[in-house]
Formats: sequence, C-alpha cells, structure tokens
Amino acid sequence: MAWICLLFLIMSGILRPNHCSIVEVENFRDTLKQGQQLQDWEHLLSKDTEFRLGFINLDSDVGSSAPRYIGIWLWDKEIVWVANPEKPVPDSSGVLRLESDGTLKITYRGGASIAVNSIQETKTSQRNITATLLDSGNLVVKGVDSDGLAGPVLWQSFDYSTNMLLPEMKLGWNLKTGHEWYLSSWVSDKVPSPGAFKLGLDPDGSDQLIVWRRGEVYWRSGLWKNESFEMAPELTSIADGEWKFRFVTNENERYFSYSDKKSSTKSSMRWKLTSWGHIELSASNSHDTYGSTSVSEVSPCSNFEMKNNSSICLKEKPANCRNGKELIVLRKGFMRNMSTWFFEDNKSLSLSDCHAKCWKNCSCIAFQSASKDGTGCWLFPRGTDFIQDEYLDDVYLLTPVHNQESTDRKKNRSRSIKSRWWIWFIVAIAPVLAILCYLRRRNRRLKQLTGSKISPSKNGKKEGKELLLFSFLQLATATNNFSPDYKLGEGGFGPVYMGKLADGQKIAVKRLSRTSGQGLVEFKNEITLIAELQHMNLVRLIGCCIEEEEKLLIYEYMPNKSLDSFIFEPTKREKLDWKTRFNIIEGISQGLLYLHKYSRLRVIHRDLKASNILLDDEMNPKISDFGLARIFGHNECEANTKRVVGTYGYMSPEYAMNGIFSVKSDVYSFGVLLLEIICGMRNNALSHESGPLSLIEHVSR
Repeated sequence: MAWICLLFLIMSGILRPNHCSIVEVENFRDTLKQGQQLQDWEHLLSKDTEFRLGFINLDSDVGSSAPRYIGIWLWDKEIVWVANPEKPVPDSSGVLRLESDGTLKITYRGGASIAVNSIQETKTSQRNITATLLDSGNLVVKGVDSDGLAGPVLWQSFDYSTNMLLPEMKLGWNLKTGHEWYLSSWVSDKVPSPGAFKLGLDPDGSDQLIVWRRGEVYWRSGLWKNESFEMAPELTSIADGEWKFRFVTNENERYFSYSDKKSSTKSSMRWKLTSWGHIELSASNSHDTYGSTSVSEVSPCSNFEMKNNSSICLKEKPANCRNGKELIVLRKGFMRNMSTWFFEDNKSLSLSDCHAKCWKNCSCIAFQSASKDGTGCWLFPRGTDFIQDEYLDDVYLLTPVHNQESTDRKKNRSRSIKSRWWIWFIVAIAPVLAILCYLRRRNRRLKQLTGSKISPSKNGKKEGKELLLFSFLQLATATNNFSPDYKLGEGGFGPVYMGKLADGQKIAVKRLSRTSGQGLVEFKNEITLIAELQHMNLVRLIGCCIEEEEKLLIYEYMPNKSLDSFIFEPTKREKLDWKTRFNIIEGISQGLLYLHKYSRLRVIHRDLKASNILLDDEMNPKISDFGLARIFGHNECEANTKRVVGTYGYMSPEYAMNGIFSVKSDVYSFGVLLLEIICGMRNNALSHESGPLSLIEHVSR
C-alpha cells in the first residue's frame, strides 16, 4: 500500500490537468495527407473525439488471427462503417495509405492491394489532397484546386454506407449520376459483407422506405404524413422532438435524411439494419457512463407478440405445412439423435437465410449457424431432440403460434366446464400448489448458485448477508417495464435500469442480456462474491432474480453514476477539486486493499476501470462489476488463464500477453485509473504519427 501512495505522490507532483489536456491536443490527428498511412495499430480521431477510424477485428474469439477491416466506430465502440466488407485483410500487416491521386488503398503482406475508393479522373487535378474524419463520422477526401481554394469533395464514406444510418446520411438517389444511397445488412455480427436485407427509398417515387429481402419487397414503412410514417411511427418517435426528418426532391437528387435540430456533437441517433431485417433505432448521449441510450426495433413483426424477448419473428410466405406464423425461439444447447440433417457451409448465408430454408422444408424443426462466425446453415428434421445447456451454442427452434381457431376452441371448452364445481376447486387450488413448488425449487437453485441465505423480498430491506429474492414482476413494476427512460447504461453483462420499490427505495437493476459476452458463469460469480464481501468502498448487492430465462441483479442505487461520467466530461470535471479526487483515489485503494488482503476471500477484480467505479451522493467511490473477478487462496500468488478477459488499456502486460494475473494486475489497472483521475483524460485518447500513444506512454516519455 505504501508504494501505491508513493506512486500517487510522484505523479501528482509532475502532472497537472491543464498540461495533460494540452498534450492531448498536440498529439491529435484527424487527417491523412498525401503519402501518409495508418498501420494496424493506429487510428484517426475526429476533433470532438466521437469517432475513430482504423483497423478493426470483429471476431475477438479468434484473436490475432481474425481478419481485419478498416472501419469507423463511435465512442461506445458501435461500428458505423466498414470500408472493405468483402475483402478483409487476413492479418495485422495491413496499412491504409492515401495515394497522390486521392485513392485510399489497403496493402498487406503477401496480398494484392485493396482500393477503398475510386476518384474520377476529372477531379484528380486537385492538389494537397487529404482524407479527414469529420465530427459527423463522415470520412471525406478533398483537395485544393489550382487557385489555392478548397475544392469539391472527391469522395466521402457517407455515399457508401454499410448497415448504419447516421445523421445527414441519405437514403435515395443522386439523379445526375444514378448513384443509390442505401443500407445493407451484414451477414452476421462477425462478417460485414452484404447480407439478405437492403433498406432504401421507394424507387416508384412515393415518400416511403422499403426493406428488400434478397431482391423482393419485404416491408414498407407506409407513406410519410404529418412528420411520421403511416405504418411505422416508431421510426420517428424515438427522436423525442430533437431530430428533424425530411424528404428532399429536386433536379439533382431525391432522398430521405434526418439531422439534429440542435446541431449537437455530444449526442447521436443511428439506425441499424440488422441481419434479421429489423431496423434497430438508438438515441444516446455520449460520455455518460450510465448513458441515456434508448433502443427499439421496427420490423414486419413489430406488433407481433414476442415470447420472453428471446424470439425473433420473420415474415414468410404461406406454406402448406405451416400455420402462417412461426416464432424462432432462441435457446442454448444442442440437437440429439441426428440421423439426417442438412448442412451448407456458405459464407454468404445468414441466420435469416437458414430460417427461410427451414420454413420451406416441412420436416425442419430447428436450425443454427454452421460456423462460429454466424454463417452457413445446419437444419434439423423431426426426430431430432433439443437438449438445453446454457454453456453451449445458440439453437433456433421453430414454434407455431396458436391461430384464432384454436383459441376459440379453448374458450368453448372453458364455458363447458363452468357447471362442474369440482373442476373449479382444482383450478383454484392448483396454482397455489404450483407457486409453492416453484418458489421452493427456485430458492434451492439460488442457494446452489450463491451458497448464500436468500429470502423473498417484501420491502427491499435486508439484514447482514441475507440476499433478497425478487420476482420478475416486482422488478418490471419498479422499472416501468424496463422502460428506455429508466435505462442508466449498458455494460458487458447487459443493460442497467433505475428502479423504485413499493416503499420508495431506489435500486439499480442489472439485466443479463442474451447477446452479452458474459453469461451464467459471470452471473453466478458476481452473486457469490458480492454476497460475501462487505466494505464501504464496494457496491452493495441487495438481491437477485432468476425466472425462466431472466437473470437480474439488484444493487444499491448510485445517484452520481460512475467515475468516468465525471473525469471525462469537461463540464462535470470542474466539480472534482483535488480534495475530492484524492478522496476518490483513497477510497478505491481502500476497497482494493480489502479485496486483496482483508476480506475472507482473496479477490482479484480483473476489470478495474473508471466505468466500474460508482459514486454515491457524497462522491464516495464504490468498486462494482465483479462478473470477471477470480477468488484466490490466501497462500496463492498468481494464476494463469487461456481466456484473457477485461478491458485493453487497463490490463497489465503479463496478463494481456501471457494470461498471468495476480494482485499486481489490479494494482496496474489502479495505476492507469490514477493517471486518468489526475489528468482528466482517457488512457487511449491520444494518437501520434509515430505510433499509438497511450496516456501511460505519454507519462513515460
């Protein structure tokens, strides 16, 4: 502990916040000039730091051997554009270079060059050509003409969007050149090549949007009337009056677009065309850790009843063997007794294509991706059995939706039994017995998960280490049915919501996302650890909920959200005087010291960073998010793992490269966090022409 304090004193003496912010500007780069290049580990950063451009790896499971793409991503790591979706670079030898004629080319060891753009010959008389990443997220190539004036745009990424629509992007046509602006879905989250769906403007001239599926009309938005789409008002409702939507038609172009009425660079809204043909809408305020992000989806099945949010609906043509509607129910597990099956290893096939193939094959009851990257198809016929296992792969089971006729039959049967009193008695008593059995079974399961004493929740209060068991209905009521307005933010585990219990107590509810990189193991880990740990600088776990597929954790509510919402926000950063910063640093170090030395369990956190430090109403820090933590015996010094987890930039070198972690790993992360608190800037916010310049490297220099 003494040398940690010494480290703080040394660095607090040689660094000041103003000095750090000046250096950040001096090392800032948003532009490539003629002859300049970006290597695999470099990036461009827009002036407002919202967007970055560089090489990206979409498959973290493969690691360094994964194909690379040139992409643009937002501050929250959401990828908004890919330059070479069909021509990935096979390794980390790739270089992006701006040629003298304005062409952006990707070259790599042992392969042919890949042209990102093409510049018309009539425009190549421009000189001093640059490629600049603008605050809008648009990569623009332009130059200076012979008179020394800024020339026209030679090329821009906004004209070649992939699956994401940003403010000022267009959907429509350039009537002079015939160029079309449209979105194309990805084959999968790991393969950005064009998938099955396309979103664009109606070619017949009406003011409406259309989604095509493999060239056939799949969905229409309805006509644009009164600043809304007739059949899809959700497309504009998420904007909450802050965004301007418009259709433009003149002799040069015809398009749909939207823009921010306030012209703010600190907020963003985006439309994403998913691989299932849904339009996913999100509006957020950046650099706010808990965020004000809201997400909704628009699809042909927007009014279709989804089951437990784990089902995906696709609009299919009627088939003789189908009842007209099918739910794709997502499950974890495997198919057993496979005497026959259909397999197609085609990298252009997405899961929606697998669904279409299964729909047309009347014997098909389930399907899944053939490859880990989400491409290709396995189809499973009747006679195969599904075995559920939360630790295995995704399997999509086709479940028929009961039609109206079967519903009517149930109603008629219900009427016919009214006269039978003994049936009424069974109907009355059976749910009570079922609930008692269910609660007993659920308590047993939770006790196996946590090893802790668990009690049903009445008013949200507990004593000692007793962990409260909440019902899903309680939490849905507390969070207004998990309303986007109650959403505080989202981490690797899933979204976090603010809630209020019946007695007025405020809580934070963390809900396990089915697309989360974390899962049941991390969920169990967090309950087990936090239920046993008691310290004023550790976040307090109030209870949990496990019902069917739902897994939720309930924490004490932190009104000041997380540390990075203060130290990285220019307006909020001013509230952190040196006394407050010192108290925060001291509190974090006390919490770490407890985890490493004084708790009954010796715990290595493994993901200590600013967003995992929560602040109460008096700005006292509390370490949170123990999903990746590991328990050590008090005689253990270090361990080794093949699965490196955490956040790059905060990992110690021996852990990131060799998987070796110990208490020193957390101390290294604490040192990075210390620098960020002192300087008021992110560890990875710097860039330099000679290579990547992190905050650590800058301080070292």
